[in-house]
Amino acid sequence: MSVQVNWKYSICNEMFEEWPLAKVAETAAALGYQGVELAPFTLAPLITDLDAAQRRQIRRDVEGAGLEISAVHWLLAQTDFRLNVPDIAERQAAADYLVALVDFAADVGGDNLIFGSPGQRDPQDGFSDADAWAWMVEAMRRVGDRAAERGVTFCIESLGTKFITWVDDSARLVREVDSPGFKMMVDCKSMAQDDRWSVADQIKAVWPLFRHVHVNDPNALGPGMGDLAFAPIMGALRDLGYDNWVSLEVFKFDLGPERIARESMANVKAALQAAG
Repeated sequence: MSVQVNWKYSICNEMFEEWPLAKVAETAAALGYQGVELAPFTLAPLITDLDAAQRRQIRRDVEGAGLEISAVHWLLAQTDFRLNVPDIAERQAAADYLVALVDFAADVGGDNLIFGSPGQRDPQDGFSDADAWAWMVEAMRRVGDRAAERGVTFCIESLGTKFITWVDDSARLVREVDSPGFKMMVDCKSMAQDDRWSVADQIKAVWPLFRHVHVNDPNALGPGMGDLAFAPIMGALRDLGYDNWVSLEVFKFDLGPERIARESMANVKAALQAAG
C-alpha cells in the first residue's frame, strides 16, 4: 500500500551534466519526478545573458515533458559575485544579481529560489559577521519583496558552513527579514552535520518556515544510498502536512544520473512506507 502525501518530487539538473534540458526533463518524468530544479550555470555564464526567447524555450523544454520548474539553486555559483564584502558597490552588485535571478525564476515559471552558494555569501576578510548579518537582512528583505511581487519564494539555505550555519540561523533570518516572499529550506545532508539534534527534530523545529526540501545523504549521494535514516525524516514531513517540493540533490555523479534518480525515488518512497 502506498502512503499518500501532498508534496511533489523534483530533481536537480546539474547531475545530468551535459544533457540538454529537454532530455533531462523527459528522463525525469519517465522516472516519476514532477519537477526539475535548475542550476543557472548549466544554462548560461550569467542568468542575465538569457533573453526573453531563451527563457521561453527553457520553460517549454520542461513543461513539454509535463514537468514544472521546482526551483532555481546554486544562485551565485561559478560567478564573481560576493554578497558580504567590505566594498558596498560589490555587495550591491551581488544583491542586484539575486533580484535578476528572482525575475528569471518567475519568467520560466519557477516556484522557489534556493540560496546556498556559501563561498559567495560568507563574509570576506574585512567584513565582520555582525556587519554581514545586518546586510543580509537588508538584502534579503529587498529580494523577498521582489519575489513576492513576482509570485515566487526566495529561500535561504543553512549549509553547516561558517555563516548561516544551522537551521536555527535560517529561521532567525526569516523572522528578521519578515517578507512574504522570503522563507527558508531544509537540506538533509547539511542538517546531518548538526549533532545537537536529529534531522527530523530540526525539521519539526523550523516548520512552517520552510518551503523546499533537499533529500541527500552525507556521502553526497541520494537518500538511502548512505547511512542517514530517511524514515523519520519522511515521516516528519508527512506528519507536518508539508505540501511543497522534495528535491533530489547529489554531488557525486559517477553512478550515472538515471541510476541515482531511480534508486533515490525508490528509497524515499520506501522510507515513507516504513514511517507508516
